[in-house]
Amino acid sequence: MSGHRHGHSCEGDHDHDETPEMGLQYSLYQKIDKENLECLNEAVEGSGKEVFKTWEDRLNTVKIVESDVDEELLFNIPFTGNIKLKGIIVAGRDDESHPSKMRLFKNRPHMTFDDARIKADQEFELHHDTQANLEYATKVVTFSSVYHLTIHFPSNFGSDSTHILYIGLRGEWQEAHHHGVTICTYEARPNVADHKADVNPDSLTHEIL
Repeated sequence: MSGHRHGHSCEGDHDHDETPEMGLQYSLYQKIDKENLECLNEAVEGSGKEVFKTWEDRLNTVKIVESDVDEELLFNIPFTGNIKLKGIIVAGRDDESHPSKMRLFKNRPHMTFDDARIKADQEFELHHDTQANLEYATKVVTFSSVYHLTIHFPSNFGSDSTHILYIGLRGEWQEAHHHGVTICTYEARPNVADHKADVNPDSLTHEIL
């Protein structure tokens, strides 16, 4: 399956799950601007924020999100800086309510379900994962400078509603650098009638600084 790999062994020993290293790797939740995080179609308001939690708390079955009117969920996730996203873990229940597909969009704030009809930057077919064992590796080149991530779960394995226990984000964070915005006005395709000289519009090139 494209873009999928095991974050660690799915069989037997899980002692290393609790190591500090795993907690550090999946600490990007701390860089989420939770005040402005949006979860569309959540049954309980604010519950979508609860699934972005510590590694140690990832299997907490109280802090979950459930979809409302149908099986779709959409998360708009702003960050406090720029991240390089390397992998995602999605844990759910061992039943039909587990999401079956995940679609990622980079730097498109406030997306809606209608907006999500466009082609995603990356898509994954998901497996049942109740223990947060499976990591889905992202295209690092595509997700190397992300200030906003949208995650769309369009379907599950057959239930009327979708349940998610945990979403883990692995990668790097750096402080955003804010530069002044320079607005340049230029003629994209001049009207020949507006120019005294004979100009072929198709021969013009423009350099945007």
